[in-house]
Amino acid sequence: MTTTRPRIGLAGIAIESSTFTPYRSSEKDFEVRRGTEEMLQRFPFFQDGSATGTALREAADYVGVLHARALPGGQLLAPTYDAWKAEILEGLAAAHAEAPLDGLFFDIHGAMSVEGMDDAEGDLITAIRGVIGPDVVVGTAMDLHGNVSEALFAGCDILTCYRHAPHIDAWETRERGLRDLVETAAAVAGGAPRPYKALVHVPILLPGEKTSTRIEPAKTIYAGIPALTEREGVTDVSYWIGFAWADQPRCKAAIVAFGSDAQAVEDAALELATTVWEARHDFEFVAPTGTFAACLDEAVASEARPFWISDSGDNPGAGGADDTTYALAELVAREEIRRNEVSALMVSLVDPAATDIAHELGVGGRGEVEIGGHIDATAPGPQQLRVEVAALDEDTPTGRSAALRVLDGDAPTGLTVVITARRSQWHSRGMYERLGLSMTGFDIVTVKMGYLEPDQYEAAADWRLALTPGGVDQDLVRLGHSRIDRPMIPFDPEIPAPAREEILRGGGA
Repeated sequence: MTTTRPRIGLAGIAIESSTFTPYRSSEKDFEVRRGTEEMLQRFPFFQDGSATGTALREAADYVGVLHARALPGGQLLAPTYDAWKAEILEGLAAAHAEAPLDGLFFDIHGAMSVEGMDDAEGDLITAIRGVIGPDVVVGTAMDLHGNVSEALFAGCDILTCYRHAPHIDAWETRERGLRDLVETAAAVAGGAPRPYKALVHVPILLPGEKTSTRIEPAKTIYAGIPALTEREGVTDVSYWIGFAWADQPRCKAAIVAFGSDAQAVEDAALELATTVWEARHDFEFVAPTGTFAACLDEAVASEARPFWISDSGDNPGAGGADDTTYALAELVAREEIRRNEVSALMVSLVDPAATDIAHELGVGGRGEVEIGGHIDATAPGPQQLRVEVAALDEDTPTGRSAALRVLDGDAPTGLTVVITARRSQWHSRGMYERLGLSMTGFDIVTVKMGYLEPDQYEAAADWRLALTPGGVDQDLVRLGHSRIDRPMIPFDPEIPAPAREEILRGGGA
């Protein structure tokens, strides 16, 4: 081994999975990369020509095995997970036998659920440790909506996560995590001790829409993290919100710190955990909320255009099925929209059969289609609509897509509905433009989202978060968690304060 150019393995499976949605994620939902070259292409900082990215690329010998990534969805089918797990283990074993690995970048989201399993990432890293042994330095850089179980903490030497929601720092976080891993692996290979690490769990489980860094208290909490990392002996401190839409004991807030000084690391972790605990009753939704009907009333009456409404209970970006018709039915029935006095856009519902029919009809074609309600049967179920095809697109990340103008008899209403062949989240201007749509071209835009992503947020003149039913319902209490640890906010009125004796410790050897 060398202290100047460590050998770093790359592997992982990244998906956020709701255990409350009937959808099941499978291999077809994932982008899968294999081998070193394909996996290095995943990281934009290796491709952008920047000095820091180039230096990091040249600082190590990377060995890519397998990485699979998907839009959030339902639980991953067990056979798919088992096959990828076996491939990762086999690939790492072969790489480690060829020349010992100094480090492994465990490239995950942190909220993957697999059928029949409570802690998928913990299971995977434990199995990986069985192949590469205890001496290889393992680092991970995760989504802040992931979970840090005791098994994941035990299996990793350094852990970090995003500091912004929406996640404008996703690649910055991975670059930081990979850089810390490369530097640590080189130092350990040269005889230095492993970093000390500390984990504090805080029994709070909140949706991301209550913890956005656009608003308090998360804004100030996350803004205070860099100062903690500047302390002597502290390398990094992170705050995981946890994943609200899985019913598993590991789902809760977590604070992790690591660095060269055990006391400084523990102090930083406990201080941040205490700050989170002190704010436990202060987290509020990122936008005004209400039933969809109430939000639609406000939108129709408002002079703000466009007025956006989040159909938050079926947000595919958190694992929703992307086909509940609760909001669609309300839009279809609204008189001002039916009479074409108010224009409205619904984006989007996954329905491959309806999308195929739209493509058969062609632009300008009219016909009857049944839309939605085939995955998540939340009332009112599939909607039978007469439509005119306004636009089609064949080749997108969502597969085929179509924009359909809803008709009342032969008269056009004010409602346009986007349907897709694959589950998708329409977060950027470019996606709309492919169908000739504008984020600002309608009076009302209803989107299957939670908090709005940057392009959407900029486009919205006003915005409401509709508390709709679905697999990622924002009302966690009515979802029916039964296996999480208790007490837990918001399921219980109070929780104990973090205590030093409850800190989980590791590293330093």
